Amino acid sequence: MRKNILLLLLTPLLLAGCSTTSSHATAQSMVKQSELTAKQMSTWTYKPGENPVKILNDDKPSSIKKTDFDKSHIKYGGLDNLNRTKTAIAFLTRNNLGRSNTRTEQVWRPTGWHNEPKYVGGTRVIPQNRGHLIAYTMTFNLNKSGQAQQGELGSIDNPYNLFTQTEFSNQKTMTQVEQMVRDALAQNKKVIYKVTPIFRGQELMARGVWVQALSTDGSLKFNRYLWNVQDKVKFDYATGRSKVDHDLKVPAVPNSYNKQYHHYKKQRNYRR
Repeated sequence: MRKNILLLLLTPLLLAGCSTTSSHATAQSMVKQSELTAKQMSTWTYKPGENPVKILNDDKPSSIKKTDFDKSHIKYGGLDNLNRTKTAIAFLTRNNLGRSNTRTEQVWRPTGWHNEPKYVGGTRVIPQNRGHLIAYTMTFNLNKSGQAQQGELGSIDNPYNLFTQTEFSNQKTMTQVEQMVRDALAQNKKVIYKVTPIFRGQELMARGVWVQALSTDGSLKFNRYLWNVQDKVKFDYATGRSKVDHDLKVPAVPNSYNKQYHHYKKQRNYRR
């Protein structure tokens, strides 16, 4: 009888102990995820068939705060010792939305750039693009240094804002997050947008790009890793060169950009 009473007394304590351990493990897991670094991401390797977008920290930004917003400008990280572009953080308003028919030619060759057309399944593709960290269409009225200058027509051929990006990453997955930022800006929201190309070691082509955004009213927020990959094309990230590989499959993603393009042409600050 005494043994039974003792067991009854101990049971809640044992259960409580298990519950505490479980809660602690969950909290610890969440903390680790929110503290992910670019260096940790650089160790990730894409597996064929994997989702080309990784949602990080439940899609909540982990290294920007809405109270960080100052005035409209872009902080470019410049180039490292290998000439690779680094993190850019943009503080944007509707005044930075734009588009122009007077776009200058792009001549800057970001690291890993090799303009090598391929034939994939009988279709000619050019698997690399010059990718903008901060989309050209949201850099108007800011000069090459990222400072406010009314009348400037956007960052086109700025070495601090360009990296070698796959056609798929640039025109599909990156376009989606840029669309979200443009939507918020068109609604007169203030947005902090941080973009980091992820390089592994001394490689010249980024393995992916880490994108985070947060509006000051909290209505827009995301935290994602976009793989810098292309369907049926395998890249040597050390050099940026590529070859056709039919076993490397990248799932398609929906693209809503073309459906909403007309929306921006109607904005007061949208230049054509």
